[in-house]
Amino acid sequence: MRLLALPLLLATIGAAPAAPKRIVSLNLCADQYLLALADRGQIAALTQFARDPAMSAAAAEARGVTLTRGGAEDVLALRPDLIIATSGRRQATMAQLRGRRIATLDLDPANSYADIVRQTRAVAAAIGHPARGEALVTAMDAALARIARDAGRGRVAAYYQRRGFLTGQGTLVDDLMRRVGLRNLATTLGKPALARIGLEELALARPDYLIVEAATDRVADQGVEMLHHPVLARIPRLRLPEAWTVCGGPAYVRAAMSLARQVRAPRR
Repeated sequence: MRLLALPLLLATIGAAPAAPKRIVSLNLCADQYLLALADRGQIAALTQFARDPAMSAAAAEARGVTLTRGGAEDVLALRPDLIIATSGRRQATMAQLRGRRIATLDLDPANSYADIVRQTRAVAAAIGHPARGEALVTAMDAALARIARDAGRGRVAAYYQRRGFLTGQGTLVDDLMRRVGLRNLATTLGKPALARIGLEELALARPDYLIVEAATDRVADQGVEMLHHPVLARIPRLRLPEAWTVCGGPAYVRAAMSLARQVRAPRR
């Protein structure tokens, strides 16, 4: 009996932790990792924005998945064995859940492709599918390798948002610019990661491109209206859906491919 039990004991000691069966995401970016890496049956709930195409690059894939607003009672009712949240966010919810036997994983904002690779592997390991994480990283690497790193030819671009906010270095958008060979105007001007810049200062800087959110083609409010000021009319525009840049994740590849394609197109 002892000899028969020994292999079973050794197998138990060396066994990998069981994959979580009920995962709750309290993080819009985690939603997209889970939809790419988890079994559908493992996902107990995603955030309330998971099916919003303006916010989530995986909105179509989230159809039919339970959503949560993230309150402690709502989360407990889902009986999670893993919660993925954002460091520093949902503090009230997480404080009420502290002390319970629920595994947690915090994801900080991804500010580079290297961050995305680390997060892909971290989520894949936490949900019990490390091989899927490696496969996704390999696929993303291969797609990005096909993008010419000098497509932008060192030209200057300004990621200009509603109400005059300019995105600077150390951000995911800055990483995207450098990947396709563009220089960030914010770096040239010595601006921080996020700065407010007036129309006159922007026009005087004379960037080669404005990178704007695709939705700003339509004037919905005064914040967007300033992007249509005549002083900016002659600056060519590169358009990206906000859902591709608000989070790190597989959508980074789509954003990089789109930027490279747009900068190679004849300027009008």
